[in-house]
Order: sequence, then structure tokens, then C-alpha cells
Amino acid sequence: MDYYSLTDPKLTARFGDALLSSLAPDGGLYMPKSLPTFSDAQLAELGAMSFAQCAAKLARHFTDDRFSNDDLIAICEDAYDFPLPMRTFEGRELDAAVPEDDSEFFLELFHGPTLAFKDFAARFMGRTASHLLTKSGEQRTILVATSGDTGGAIGYAFLNQPGVKVYILYPEGGVSKVQEQQLTTMGAGSNVKAIKISGSFDDAQALVKQAFADKALSEKHNLMSANSINVGRVIPQSFYYFWTSLQAKAAYPERPLIYSIPSGNLGNLTGGLIAKRMGAPIDRFVVGHNVNDPLVDYLTTGDYTPRPSVPTLSNAMDIGRPNNFPRILSLYDEDHKAIAADIYGASFDDEETARHLRRVYNATGYLMCPHTTVGHLAMEKFSAGVDQAFTKITVATAHPAKFQTEVDRIIREDIPMPDALSVLFETEPSVHVMEPSLDGLADYLAKTA
Repeated sequence: MDYYSLTDPKLTARFGDALLSSLAPDGGLYMPKSLPTFSDAQLAELGAMSFAQCAAKLARHFTDDRFSNDDLIAICEDAYDFPLPMRTFEGRELDAAVPEDDSEFFLELFHGPTLAFKDFAARFMGRTASHLLTKSGEQRTILVATSGDTGGAIGYAFLNQPGVKVYILYPEGGVSKVQEQQLTTMGAGSNVKAIKISGSFDDAQALVKQAFADKALSEKHNLMSANSINVGRVIPQSFYYFWTSLQAKAAYPERPLIYSIPSGNLGNLTGGLIAKRMGAPIDRFVVGHNVNDPLVDYLTTGDYTPRPSVPTLSNAMDIGRPNNFPRILSLYDEDHKAIAADIYGASFDDEETARHLRRVYNATGYLMCPHTTVGHLAMEKFSAGVDQAFTKITVATAHPAKFQTEVDRIIREDIPMPDALSVLFETEPSVHVMEPSLDGLADYLAKTA
């Protein structure tokens, strides 16, 4: 598979080169030149596989000849050694035993090592990058800005991997207590370092982009991004939409299938749209935003106006300038009408989010994180205007305990902390604090990288 720059389509690269360079030489985002499609017989075959096997088959179409089929199977089986269940409010999983009148499910993508959906993309990315770097003997310095879960997933995916140093930039006061502990406890002497930025996520993201735009700095440290500006983050997010939609359609073949995605940087949505383009039986996407919602405005009016982000309860979605919007435009040749036909958007404030989280928990016992709550709110709003029965899948993006302080306050109970998170508080944090300054970042890299 070749990839082209959205800024200059004449600039192309193979998967491995696009992955390691992150951006095209002109600073443009990479996109695949074509997308595979599959016959009904091939779709049935892919749906009968395990998720890891299906992911490896899909990855064959997106990677290059530096990856053998056996390499991809090993990478995916190692990366995806955890479940991705679709569950009802009562905890029943989607399978033949689920009653026919069940139509609403949560796709729980938080059963990986950092308890967030970012594990899917990060672990695939970490293993493919390590495969390439081991073969070439190269070194890379990864810069990643995070509004919550990306940094932890990338840090754990690359922790102690040879040939890589990772710098995670996150906004002061812009992540939960648990998320910050996860970001800052990978070891003071490890290859993963946390940088707390005095500013917003947009400031951190802008600083990463400035570093890549500085040719001397980028070449000196062999910079690589692990944010969703890197196409290696977006492509594997299509895998779980593709496979789970085949499972859902097999269970309920007569119903339309709708996914609701809580969204910030739009990488998760872009992955879903790529899956749909490949033939995944998904009829439409619902997108839930907090008050940082330029996509919702675009869907309604056709005008896209990014703006400074504001802090909310669903902090990982506090993004006013989503990186992946240009990729969505490219998938649809900038046709607003076609985009709005495939995507429904709605936004909600913190009060609505907290009230809905508490109401659903009290009524059903199912506990959502604030981000998943925004996605479920959007699904409810969309459903209110649809008479036809359809299968509803809300994407559950993080374990609620990652936002324990906020969730405890909302439901007025103390939720248990999983072992994977409670152990973090036994380790002393290590973090570098700085203003969002390119000179300051360059100095820190010079001292530590």
C-alpha cells in the first residue's frame, strides 16, 4: 500500500516510511491511495476469524513488503491479546444467545493494558514500528501530545522497546488524576518521559507540530509522532469496526447497524469511516461531542471553524482543532452532503453528561466513563428521531475508573479501582514541567534524548 500527502498528492510513501516519518515532507497528513474491498464470501470468511486473525488479514492490505504474512499474524496476536466484547446494559454479550429484542450494545474497547481504546492503535503501531527499527537499526524519538488516554497507551506500547525514546506532552489540569499517574509512573530511568505543559491540549498539540516543522530539530532527534496525525494510528482503528460490525450483522442481519462514537481528534471516527468504505456493514455513524464541537457545526451548516478548546468533564475530547478532519474530507472528496448523510452529530455540556451517567447507572447498573456517556447521549438523541428498529452500538472508550474522582462524585458512590490502576499509586511520579515553548522543548530533548 502506498500513501499520499493530503497537501501534495504527488508526494507518496510506503507504509513503513509513512509510519516512521509521521507527516509527509510538506507537512501534510498521509492517506492510503486506495482502500481494499471484499466480496460477500470474503466478508463471511473474515467474520468467522478471531479478531487478531482478521486484523492481520486487513493489515496485509495496508502495510508493505517489509512485513510478511507471518510477521503480521505475530504482531496482531501479540497486540490484541485481550477481548473486545459487545455487551447489553445487563452484561450479556452479543451472540446467538442474546434475545432477539435486544438491540442496544456497548462495544467495550477498554480491556487492554491501559484500559482505553487507544491500546488498539498504540499496540499495533508500537509493534510495527519496532519491527521496522529492529531490521534497520535506526533510532527514533517519539513526541506525542495527549488529552488523556493516548499518552498512556503509547507509553506502554513503546516502554523498553529498543531504538525508541518517548516524550508525552500533556496539559496541566487537563487529564484525570488516574490518567496523570499513568503518564508519569513509567519510570524515571525508562525510555518514556512525561512533560506537563502549562496550557491546553491544543497548546501541547501545536508544540508537537512546531517541533516537526523545525527541520533542524526534527532531523537531529529523528522525530516521529504517535498522535493520530500518524496514519499508523488511524488505520488499525478501522480493524475493530470492520470485525465487530460483521459479528453484529451476523447476529441481526435484518437490522440497520449504527455506531455512536464519542469524539475529539476524530481518529476513531476516521477509522470507522475507512472500515465502512472497505465494505463493513455499517449504515451510519453517530458522533457525540462535548462543547468542543466544530464537527457538529460543520455537519449542520457546512462551515468548519476550529477554535480554542475549553476544559470539560470528558477531558480526552477537549480538542478544538481536530487533526483528522482533513482525512474525513478527503474520504468524501469534500462533499458536505455525503458526509452529513453518513454522520450524525450532537454535543452535550457537562451537566447533561453527569445527569445521564447517573441516570443510566441508577436505572441499569451499567457504569460509563464520561466520554462513553457523551456517545450514548448522542445515540439516544439520534434514536428519538428514527422510527425504524436498528442495532445500536455505543463505543465505550475507557474504563470508568480512569475517571474515578469525577465518576464517584456523579454517582455518589465509591467505585472500585482495578489492580492495573491501583498499582500506579504505589510508584513515585516523574515529570518535567514547562511552558509550551519550542526552545524549552528543544533544550529538554538535548539534555535527555
